[in-house]
Amino acid sequence: MRDITPDDLHGATGVRHELEYFGGLKRTVWVVDREVPFPEGKLIVSRTDPAGIITDANQAFVEMSGYTEAELIGAPHCILRHPDMPAVAFKDLWDTVARGEKWHGYVKNLRKDGAYYWVYATVVTNRRDGQVVGYTSVRRKPSRAKIAAAEALYRTLA
Repeated sequence: MRDITPDDLHGATGVRHELEYFGGLKRTVWVVDREVPFPEGKLIVSRTDPAGIITDANQAFVEMSGYTEAELIGAPHCILRHPDMPAVAFKDLWDTVARGEKWHGYVKNLRKDGAYYWVYATVVTNRRDGQVVGYTSVRRKPSRAKIAAAEALYRTLA
């Protein structure tokens, strides 16, 4: 997973962030204060292996992320992690799916160009013959009221 660079911002002015992910992976990203609206009537769908590596992405996911399909497939799903998202939100996601339960939540995702988009995500565990073979995430358009509540909550979390 490569860093986001100022060249990815296409002339926009961004703020640099150093992110550290679970497992010690580190990445530099540049963030632009620009929201890309969720596409009307679409679902964003992706699948990962058990380690969170993207194995499949629908066209809506590719378009919203700003990455090419080739850049997404084989990358860790945290490639979309926005610095405003608290680590505890993702810990809750992983703890929930590890118990075999469905997870729901509001997520602010970072695009390759430094802009962001909000989703209401549902993540389920994929099993074959009783073994976890990966996860599927389906993202829908979130309500503005729920986004505002999530933003307020996330500011209070470390």
